[in-house]
Amino acid sequence: MRAYLFPGQGSQYPGMGKDILALGEKAALRMQQAVSILGFPLDELLCNGSEEDLRQTKVTQPAIFLHSVILAEVMGDRFEPGMVAGHSLGEFSALTAAGALGFEDGLRLVSLRASAMQKACEEQVSTMAAVLGLDDDKVVALCDEVSQTGQIVVAANFNCPGQVVISGVPAAVELAGIKALEAGALKVVPLAVGGAFHSPLMQSAASALQGALDATEILAPRCPIYQNVAPTEGRLDPALIRDGLSKQLTGPVLWTQSIRAMLQGGATEFTEVGPGKVLQGLLRKIDRQAVFVQA
Repeated sequence: MRAYLFPGQGSQYPGMGKDILALGEKAALRMQQAVSILGFPLDELLCNGSEEDLRQTKVTQPAIFLHSVILAEVMGDRFEPGMVAGHSLGEFSALTAAGALGFEDGLRLVSLRASAMQKACEEQVSTMAAVLGLDDDKVVALCDEVSQTGQIVVAANFNCPGQVVISGVPAAVELAGIKALEAGALKVVPLAVGGAFHSPLMQSAASALQGALDATEILAPRCPIYQNVAPTEGRLDPALIRDGLSKQLTGPVLWTQSIRAMLQGGATEFTEVGPGKVLQGLLRKIDRQAVFVQA
């Protein structure tokens, strides 16, 4: 059974728009449709923008969504998912590709999500860092210990064994990083992000997104989706899917758990749909025996 994985923020790259346009007329039409919906020249930014241009959250998230969904669409009959999952933002791409969200609805939600996250970042200075070489439970315990001082830091992304991203206010993230190194972590790497994604500091963004989610039609996808906040089993129920999306901005991305659940659910091979190869790399670290097939 083929599982399709959709990447999140960080997989963008300069010139990705040219690669999208090279996929054909349908891709070009989708690009222009996106420009019309968003109201800014996403096509120009994707084709000629710098790394810094693409790092803006309001650009990054629609860009990755667009690339991923178009790639799934141009695959046509070759896109036959037995299950799907998306890393953070990628969950919206996965749901759109699997027919649970319409293209316009998916893009509007992603755009609103990006703007709301950007605003939350401006309201509260915050950051993230990757902790490498430490057990998940130990990272969670260290974050809990630091948070008892009244400063927020949480384990936000469980990307693969030995790679957990922590998220919170700068002082707390720094202290948790120091404690992680003292506990045996190989390295703590500050991330070039605008804020504390997947933490309680995104509550204002989650609240802003909630109204739009409530007003958006979500259908049963053509195959189960393993959601970031509830990865233990694939979901088909639109109500459960909506609830998972509602909780995603402030909840952790349980990616390691998602991949393991997909394997237990019958996935025999995986394909990454979108820019970059981040998820391919994480897959190999989660299960060296997992079979990866290029899109």
